[in-house]
Amino acid sequence: MRHALRRCLPLACVLLSLLLPRLSGADDAPRLVVLGDSISAAYGLTLADGWVALLAKRLERTGYVYRVVNASVSGETTAGALARLPHVLETHRPSLVLIELGGNDGLRGLPVDSARTNLDRIVAAVQAGGAAPVVIGMRMPPNYGAAYADAFASMYGDVARARRAALVPFLLASIAGSDSNFQADRIHPTAAAQPALLDTVWPVLEPLLRRPAAPASAPAATPRPKAQ
Repeated sequence: MRHALRRCLPLACVLLSLLLPRLSGADDAPRLVVLGDSISAAYGLTLADGWVALLAKRLERTGYVYRVVNASVSGETTAGALARLPHVLETHRPSLVLIELGGNDGLRGLPVDSARTNLDRIVAAVQAGGAAPVVIGMRMPPNYGAAYADAFASMYGDVARARRAALVPFLLASIAGSDSNFQADRIHPTAAAQPALLDTVWPVLEPLLRRPAAPASAPAATPRPKAQ
């Protein structure tokens, strides 16, 4: 039995690590949550190579003190994310939430109206929880039909405008033109393409970030009078 437990413990640790969100930053720092699907969950890569991990490193390097929580799940739909969002908000109480969702709705051909409604509810819930949302858009390939692809692409801007939320129109904008930027499934970006995803998000995200307040300077000491 003891030997069996020794064999099981490493597996249990691996499973636990997959279930828990990946965190970085100081415990008392404001939380930045990424609520996404496999693109943000670094599907096919190590988590350290994904754009979310690169974001945490850039924040630290540039002096922004945030604790990054990657609450992304491979295969996630807008409906699935909406269902688990209350737990995410209650657990982490974020100040910023990056919402990278909808790709799986589109790939499954689910109604755009339903995805738009779910996305709108997610943004509204994030705002009601006191966090600033960033809507990150996706696109569908043309073989889904122009009407569906156009409606899908426009839903991100529609929701962002209606909720006055920040918008990244298309996460894959800078890499979509080359198959070499994608893994064999032609859906998920390679490790080499991850910095480009971060560079697409960063200009929209950075204006929303807050640097820690500088410590107040100590008052100057009053000079003592010279002894007579």
